[in-house]
Amino acid sequence: MISAQDRREAVELIEEAHGAGARWEKGCAELGIDARTYRRWTEEGGVRNDGRPDASRPEPSNKLNEGERQQILDACHHPEFGSLPPSQIVPQLADKGTYLASESTFYRVLRAAGEQHHRGRSRAPQRRNAPTSHCATGPCEVWSWDITYLPTPIRGLFYYLYLILDIYSRKMVGWEVYEQESSEYASEVVSRAVLAEGGLDTPLVLHSDNGSPMKGSTLRVTMERLGITASYSRPRVSNDNPYSEAAFKTCKYRPDYPVQGFENLEAARIWVHRFVLWYNTKHRHSGILFVTPEERHRGQDREILAKRKSVYTIAQIEHPERWSGNTRNWEPAGAVWLNPETPSPVEEK
Repeated sequence: MISAQDRREAVELIEEAHGAGARWEKGCAELGIDARTYRRWTEEGGVRNDGRPDASRPEPSNKLNEGERQQILDACHHPEFGSLPPSQIVPQLADKGTYLASESTFYRVLRAAGEQHHRGRSRAPQRRNAPTSHCATGPCEVWSWDITYLPTPIRGLFYYLYLILDIYSRKMVGWEVYEQESSEYASEVVSRAVLAEGGLDTPLVLHSDNGSPMKGSTLRVTMERLGITASYSRPRVSNDNPYSEAAFKTCKYRPDYPVQGFENLEAARIWVHRFVLWYNTKHRHSGILFVTPEERHRGQDREILAKRKSVYTIAQIEHPERWSGNTRNWEPAGAVWLNPETPSPVEEK
C-alpha cells in the first residue's frame, strides 16, 4: 500500500532521473513502478490521490479454499504426474472422472507455491535486450553488411556474396563473391569499401549479424585500424539487420537471377557486378522516395524531388477538381535509423 507522500516522493525521484538524462521507463523500473502507474499519478498536472491500492475488495465467490489448493498440489506431486505440465495433468484427471480446476488455475496455484519452473532439456524462454540503435544523417555514417548464398548447379555447393550497404542512401558501397566464408575475405571487402568511399577520416559504424566471419579476429583488427565502430544484431534475430536482408531479397528476385545456379565463380561475379550497377544507378528505391541510391548518396535527391513537387503543383493548379487534398509528399527522406527505439507510453504522452 503506497501513501500519498510516498507517491509524491516517487514522482519527484523519477522526474529528477529524467532531468539527468534517464528514460521515463527506466526511472519507473528502478522504483518498481509501471510507466502507466506513473502516468496515472501525474494526470491533471499533479500527483493524483490514487485510491485503488487502499480500496476494499470483497473476495471472489469462486475463490479456492486452502483445502482445494492443496488438492491441486497433491495431484501435481503424485509420481504419475511428476514430469507432466498442467496441460497434460488436467485431461488425464478428467479421464479418471476427477475435476479439480482448470489448467490456468493449476498454473496459478503452482506459481503461488513457487513450483512453476522451467523443466526439461530445452532452453528456457529468454528475455532479449533491445537492439543497439544507430542514426545516419548522411552517407558513410552507418553501414550494414551480411553474407548470402549464391546457388551453383551442384546441390549443396554455394558461392558467397559479401555485400555492404550504406543505410542512409541504400547504396551498395562494397561487394565481392568468394567460394567460402572467412574473416579474411570480409576484411578485404571492408577495406576496399572504406578506401573507395573516402571514409578514413569520418566516424563509421558497421553493423552485421553474429556470424563467425563478422566476429573474426582479422576483421576486428582491420576495423580498429580503420576507426570503424562494430555493431552486432542480437543472437538469432534477423530483424536487427533489415537493410541487408531487404537488399538480398531484391537481388534474388531479379528476373534474370539464375535460380538453377551460377556456372562458375566468374559467372557469379559478372552477374553481381551488373546487379550492383543497376541497383545503385537505375533502381528507384521506395525507401528514399524513388530516387536511385547513387543520387541520394551524392546529395542530388533534393533537386530531383523539388522538380517532382513542382510538376505535381502545376498539375494541381491546372486541374484542381482532380485533387481532393494536397499533392503527394516529395520532401526528401530525412535521417535513417537502424533499429530505432520504441517510445514508452509515458514518452508518447
